[in-house]
Amino acid sequence: MTIDEIAEFLKKNPDFFEHHADVLLALSVTHPHGGRTVSIPERQLIATREKVRLLENKLTELIQFGEENDALSEKIHALTLKLIGAVSLDQAIDVLYLDLLDRFQVPHVAVRFWGVAPTGDTPTPEFQNSPAELRQFVDAMTQPYCGAHPVYETHLWFGEHAPHLKSYALVPLKNEKTFGLLLMASENAERFYADMGTMFLSRIGQVFAHCAARNLVLMADPTANE
Repeated sequence: MTIDEIAEFLKKNPDFFEHHADVLLALSVTHPHGGRTVSIPERQLIATREKVRLLENKLTELIQFGEENDALSEKIHALTLKLIGAVSLDQAIDVLYLDLLDRFQVPHVAVRFWGVAPTGDTPTPEFQNSPAELRQFVDAMTQPYCGAHPVYETHLWFGEHAPHLKSYALVPLKNEKTFGLLLMASENAERFYADMGTMFLSRIGQVFAHCAARNLVLMADPTANE
């Protein structure tokens, strides 16, 4: 019989070693972490211990991720309550900026609105002109964008800090229509990376958009603040 035929025979007859225990005990294989030989049962024990160690490490990693997500959920819940309690657009913007800076350690945050106007407050810097290409890009977004490349020179919104920024998160602000953008940036290239999850970013954007919309009115001319 060839080696492959022997292997196939053992696969088809898993009870072979139950009837021939002496054969099993007589077999030996190379130790996975050294040159000496060990018996088949000892080798199986080593493999089982390694599998248990890998599973323990994976469990520890999952627990850590769970704890981090729980902590992040608590922060977002607290931010949501503060935004709901904001009585004006200015207060909602201040709450967003301060919370993202203090609790989420996001060093640079900016918001831009378009196609809308405040219900009574004096227009803030958040109503500065936004190019049509940017508005079209944001309107087509189905989820936040994270990565190393600023879109349509949005990094210039951060003035003197712009040359030092290395990662960005763009979150569309939508209600019945797209009416703005929440932009976050960092000097840390790993802060917002392309494959990171965006569920929590989406929730922050949705809550802020809902609270901001209470203090905004749709403009007759959507390009009025270009």
